[in-house]
Amino acid sequence: MVQAPEIETDRPAKIIVGLGNPGGRYARNRHNIGFVVLDALARESDGRWSACLLSDTCRVEIGGREALLAKPRTYMNHSGEAVRALLSALQRNPQDLVLVVDDLNLPFGRIRIRERGSAGGHRGLESIFTLLDTDDVVRVRAGIGEERMPENKTDFVLSDFPPERQAELDEMILQTGNALKSIMRDGVSKTMAIFNA
Repeated sequence: MVQAPEIETDRPAKIIVGLGNPGGRYARNRHNIGFVVLDALARESDGRWSACLLSDTCRVEIGGREALLAKPRTYMNHSGEAVRALLSALQRNPQDLVLVVDDLNLPFGRIRIRERGSAGGHRGLESIFTLLDTDDVVRVRAGIGEERMPENKTDFVLSDFPPERQAELDEMILQTGNALKSIMRDGVSKTMAIFNA
């Protein structure tokens, strides 16, 4: 069992995990939209990040309920290690998670919410689903796809959002945050009916 004296063990309503890579060189990468969204939510709530187990975490109120925001420090392809450590320390299960993740198969700016399903080739999701032994995990997918993408998708996702798309990026960050607030306030089914329409 994970020993975690540095984590508050009271039970937030949800653990919201944004996927990305730690460090300044990745901060504006398309692959880091999960971190970007969580940073925006933390700023909105005047939340403070602290190191906890294998993640940076921040407790905030979203949709009238407490949530633990978490940004794994394990790098994208090992996200499952950080998520498993948090769940173990808080004695929670995968159904208490909401993941925020980039999606190449969605056009830039679109948002989709899924309650379960395959990783679709996303290495961060694959790591989480493998180590938790389930894909029954809610995820909010933020579209980063472009009409014309290079053949090398790794280089694409690890490249920065272009400055000329900043207004659209800001709108996607806002709408992804709104989707998370709706999940916390009204539940997944109602949120899916709104954002997946």
